[in-house]
Parts: sequence; structure tokens; C-alpha cells
Amino acid sequence: MDSPSAGRIWAQRYRRKLQITDISIIVSVVTFALLAHLGALDFVRAPLPIDSWTVPLVVMTTWIVTLGIFHTRDSRIIGVGATEYKHVISASVVTFGLLAIAFLLLDIDAARAYFLLALPLGLTALTLARWLWRKWLLNQRRFGHYLSRAIVVGNRDDIEYVIGQMDQHSGAAYCIVGAALDTAGVGGTISAGKHKVPIVADFARIAQATIAMGIDTVIVAGHPSGGSHYVRNLGWELEGTSAELVLSSRLTDVAGPRIHFRPVEGLPLIHVEIPHFQGGKYVLKRSVDVIVSAFALLMLLPLLAVIVALIKLDTSGPVLFLQERVGRNGHTFRILKFRSMSSDAEARLGLLRERNEGSGLLFKMRNDPRVTRVGRVIRKYSLDELPQLWNVLVGDMSLVGPRPPLPAEVRGYDTHVHRRLYIKPGLTGLWQISGRSDLSWEESVRLDLYYVENWSLTGDLIILWRTFRVVVNPVGAY
Repeated sequence: MDSPSAGRIWAQRYRRKLQITDISIIVSVVTFALLAHLGALDFVRAPLPIDSWTVPLVVMTTWIVTLGIFHTRDSRIIGVGATEYKHVISASVVTFGLLAIAFLLLDIDAARAYFLLALPLGLTALTLARWLWRKWLLNQRRFGHYLSRAIVVGNRDDIEYVIGQMDQHSGAAYCIVGAALDTAGVGGTISAGKHKVPIVADFARIAQATIAMGIDTVIVAGHPSGGSHYVRNLGWELEGTSAELVLSSRLTDVAGPRIHFRPVEGLPLIHVEIPHFQGGKYVLKRSVDVIVSAFALLMLLPLLAVIVALIKLDTSGPVLFLQERVGRNGHTFRILKFRSMSSDAEARLGLLRERNEGSGLLFKMRNDPRVTRVGRVIRKYSLDELPQLWNVLVGDMSLVGPRPPLPAEVRGYDTHVHRRLYIKPGLTGLWQISGRSDLSWEESVRLDLYYVENWSLTGDLIILWRTFRVVVNPVGAY
């Protein structure tokens, strides 16, 4: 574990690494665009005139400054993932939007190369660099480095809840080193998650404990006694300590983009956006589905042909397995899969019910005797699901969404679980990248409902990328 002084300055050091990386990438891609515009031979034969650097210098400066204005290196978002990438992408798009207007008004034709080369190359490189730095950061946090030292203030139940949630998410940026209770003095511990957290202060001595322990963040959990007046006074007491004050809410399974803050005459209101299941972003999602699925089917034709041949050589029977599934709003469709089981698999299901290893309404067996030799390979790497690209193309499914359920599963749903049917089921989803068959029924439902209410196009792209990684290194597939 880092010392208190190291914990306090980790964010500053990490932001400096990101800043150096961002500047290096921007300078490199803009310089490459300049050379591509002027021609490498002209660059070699004679020095570049001074005015040739004016436009690229403006592009570099504007891009670097905009990344700072958009807080892309803010300690509150670094290492978070989708939020950090969205800030970087938004800053880059705004940069070139502003430059496009300026260059159009000034009639600068030389700027075209920067839009065609610098923007796509730079955006790709910046996002990839942030992803690589995030992987490095998460790895460091597993060893207790690059974490903000925090104490949690509140009632015992609320403190246990906050610490338990932190334990479940490896990306949490906090190391909980203490707790503060209203009715207890110093001494004793609180058992929560995997840890026993010492009680380091009561409500009256939090500021002193913060200074003595080198605390970076004070997290107020739930509604401590004293209410809003206590929180206000605690903020005053923490002035000059360099510690942040964070308020924890028990809003569960609500993603950040749906939460908006609006102060009204000194009253901080939290707006939770109600999810909508139609509109422009769903048109965009469908457009991406059509383009990507059509392209993937064309590119994967050789692989599909090989799988067809292997199935035919391995066992007799049809190559494709068709099964009725339930789609959006309860409409049924026939899902396509490569057959990975014997032809009489459905008839033999009743004999295997007692050996079910799944939970809830799902039937799963780790060593299902109905699976063929080729079937075991294609199921392990999810190749049996490739024909579902056709379901995506014709509109029965989406690339990313909830797991497509069987009619028997839907008939057994509790009322709230029907929300899974508000959008199209997906070829992949949070269930695919979070353990697949190893998930419990309750966890599978929770992930699906979370996706239904909080999905975004950026999140879809991240899920697709993580799906590729899971397919290459399969976990929970059988």
C-alpha cells in the first residue's frame, strides 16, 4: 500500500503522464498530416517555409487546449473507461468543428489534410493510449498503488454498503482506510466486504482524522444524523485539508449519463433521467447493426464455409439449429445457430433435467452429453452464434442487447424482468463479457436490466471490443 503522501499525489503524476502522451500523439499526427500535404520529397529537398507551420501549429494548440477544457484528465474520470473515452472523443470532435468553421471563414484550403488524416489517426491513437494507460492503472491498483485514501462517514449499515460496493468493482479508485460513526469513539472495526475497516473518528473529529491520516477523500454514506446541516458543516471543516467531500447515494443500477445535477436556490436536486426506448439514438443503433452485420457476413464467409463443412463431416443432420426466441415487445422469431448438439438434443432434454447446473429458468450442463466434438469447439469460442448476424441484419436482433430468451423463460418472468423485452436482444451483451454460463440467473437478469435502461452507442462499442477479447480467451463458455 502506498504511503499517505504517495496516495495524495498519485493523480497529479498520472495526469502528467496522460498530458505528455496526449501532446506527443497530437504533435505526431499533425506533423504526419503536414508532410502528407506538402509531400515528403519537397520536405527533403528544401526546408519548410515558416508560414507552412502556421496551420499545423494552430491545429496542435487548439486540440491540446480543448482536451484540457473538456477535463479529459480530471481525477474524477481517469481510469473510469467509457466516460473518459467520451470526453476525449467529444473534445477532439469539437476541436475540428471549430477549426472547420475558422478555416472556412478564412478560406484555408491546406486544412483538408488535417481533417482527413490528423483527426481519424489522432482520435484512434488518443483513445487507444487512454485504454492502455487505464489497463496499466487498474493493474497498479490491484497492488494498492494509485488509490485515493478515503474514510467513510455514516451509519454502520450505509458504511458496509459503500465498502461492499467498492470491493465488487476493481476499477474503484479509493482505498478505504477508516470509518467514522456518530455513536462510537475511536477503536473497533467494521467488517464489510473482504475487509475489516478501523473506526478512526466520531462525527466531531473527522477533520482532525483527515489531516492526521493524510486522507484524500471523505465519503458520506447515506443520510448521517444531522442531515444536510451536518454535511454542510463537514464541508466547512474540511476546507484547507486538500480532502474532497463525496456524497454517496443508493441509486442502484443507474448509469452516470442518466444522472443530472440542478441546483435550485441553494437546493441541490438530482435528476434521474427516465429511460426512453425509441427515438433518434435507436435509429442510429439500427443503422450500425445493418452496416456492421452486413460487412461481417461478407468478411466471414470463408470461416462460415469451413464450419459448415466440419459439422457435416462430424455428424449427420442439419447444419443450422433453428429455435424460437422472444424479441422486442414479446414478438417471437427464429434464431439461427450452427448446430453444436446431436440432432435429437431437444428430445433428450427431459432426461437431463435432474442434472441441470444452471440457475433460475436456465438449463446448463458443463459436460452436456448431447454436444458434438465440433460443437464443443465452436461453443467454446462462440462460433456457433455467428449465423445470428443474419438475425441482426433482418432486424430480429441487435449486435448488443439482452440475452435472447426462450418463450418458456418469458412465461416464468417476474413482472419487472419483462423490461428485458423493451429493446431487441443482442448477439452479445453484458452477460457475454461477464461470465456467460457461470452467471447466476439473478446476476444475468440484473445485467440485462442495467443494459436496457442505460445503454449508449459508446457502451455498445466497448462491449463489442470486450466480446472479442472474451471470445479469444473464453470464460464461462460450455
